[in-house]
Amino acid sequence: MKMLITAGGTRAHIDTVRCFSTIFTGKTGATVATTAWNRGHTVSFLTSNPDQLPEIPDQSTLSERRFQTTVYSSFDDLTMLLQKHVRGGEYDVIIHTASIAEYLVAGAYTPDAGTQFQSRSQTWEAPGAPKFVERKPGQLDGTEAEVWVRLMRAPRLIDRFRPQWGFRGTLVVFKTLSGRNDTELIAAADEARGNSYADLIAANTAESAKHWALLGPVDGRFERVARRELPERLLLTVEHMRQTGKGSWHDG
Repeated sequence: MKMLITAGGTRAHIDTVRCFSTIFTGKTGATVATTAWNRGHTVSFLTSNPDQLPEIPDQSTLSERRFQTTVYSSFDDLTMLLQKHVRGGEYDVIIHTASIAEYLVAGAYTPDAGTQFQSRSQTWEAPGAPKFVERKPGQLDGTEAEVWVRLMRAPRLIDRFRPQWGFRGTLVVFKTLSGRNDTELIAAADEARGNSYADLIAANTAESAKHWALLGPVDGRFERVARRELPERLLLTVEHMRQTGKGSWHDG
């Protein structure tokens, strides 16, 4: 099959030298991608961290190129790549493990003279309304006593795969939450899967991320899978879904 696999996380830039991101390294997506390649599939791999990718044999010695890596950094980078690949790639399967920033930077500010934030009372002190000075890219030099960063909700790219970009193949998504028991995690994961019109979801809590994930729905239920076994189990499940006609989405 022809697969598109994403991994890593997007950077939200505060200025030209500062950014924030998620803690996810892209290791899971890299392992899924190499496992897919080893199982004979053709893989287009989008990642923010190619160093997590295990060694792939030299493609120049092969009769066909079955593994291609493209590196992204920002939300905009990944958006453009996904739009290009999903709309025009004719993929059978997309496995979306990338952790996309939920917020984008909408400006960086320092309090104006006379404006102070009192952390104990959680209030502002100022002669009138609090005032801020916007810091343009390149204006932060590390001498500021404090910087306030304005964040705005980022668009949900996963919501564009089906309705906007027209993907009709098998879609697999990942979800990480915190402080949920299995019942709560399954409910939240299945809701997220339905909202994105995905066929399959792998979900875990932040606390369990290194140990296991819940994979489903498979035959109407979720299965707990050891993390080291997840790439192989996930691909076996996808292959079975494609063979039985259960992994191809259609309107209605």
